[in-house]
Amino acid sequence: MKALTLLCLAALAPLAQASSPDAWAAHDKAVLAACTQASGLKAPKPVGTAAPFDDRVGYTAVLLQGQYPQKHMKGQQGTELCLYDRKSKSAYVTEWDSVRPTAKGR
Repeated sequence: MKALTLLCLAALAPLAQASSPDAWAAHDKAVLAACTQASGLKAPKPVGTAAPFDDRVGYTAVLLQGQYPQKHMKGQQGTELCLYDRKSKSAYVTEWDSVRPTAKGR
């Protein structure tokens, strides 16, 4: 019985291991590439690091900042939230300027 228990635990061990640092680095690179491509901002850059949600949700979020490309925006800085669907490897962005503090007197 003891041998059977050990054999079962050995078979399940690879499933319990966390992703390697290299796997996380590759994931972060894929997220950033997909999010910057989906962004409507000029020269978008991440703000902070990506936030991977639980596997039950399946998304990783990243905040991007860049400049609005429209002429009438006159190079104003903008912020977008990107959600990266890990299953489909797709990125979705939405404007999220409301997370930035507003200047007084505006």
